[in-house]
Amino acid sequence: MQSALASGYHDTAPGTVATVVTSFEMRSPPAPRPEREAGDWRLEDWHRPPPAEYRSLFRRVGEDWLWCSRLMMADDELTAIIHDPKVEIRRLVTPEGVGLLELDFRGGDECELAFFGLSPELIGSGAGRWLMNRTLEIAWARPLARLWVHTCTMDHPAAVDFYRRSGFTPIRRQVEIIPDPRLNGLLPESVAPHIPCLPG
Repeated sequence: MQSALASGYHDTAPGTVATVVTSFEMRSPPAPRPEREAGDWRLEDWHRPPPAEYRSLFRRVGEDWLWCSRLMMADDELTAIIHDPKVEIRRLVTPEGVGLLELDFRGGDECELAFFGLSPELIGSGAGRWLMNRTLEIAWARPLARLWVHTCTMDHPAAVDFYRRSGFTPIRRQVEIIPDPRLNGLLPESVAPHIPCLPG
């Protein structure tokens, strides 16, 4: 097991970015939060999405926050996950924008909320709360012992409070260091200006 970082400042390697990751869990379903009327919002079951189409939605939702884990995977590696019968993917479709919901039930009686996000046009519209209520309905329709999710300091500034208000409890903090996806062409150099790009 890797030892914890000592207190103080730690340099990262050139060409990388570091983020603080917080994991959350819930052990029973909370009461649904009040939500706005969905109107013409639709949550579609996205069964066995083609990798290219999946990555397109992944980028639309996560590009501003440097989401890159699924962009780094080869097609066969990505397909093995998103076509697994124990991984459920849904997309929120609205006239204004889109959302992504991915639930990973491969952990037995545990479920990871692997990806949850909205395209920029929907942030602040109430779609996040609406989508979270649907997420909890879908997840807790199964006999789960735990539902968990993680977010990080590269995510939307309101993400931590959103998960706490949704009924999740913080349980773990880690530091993650990854190659900056803007330096290898996975994402444009112009995205996520709140995270300075430091070439090696």
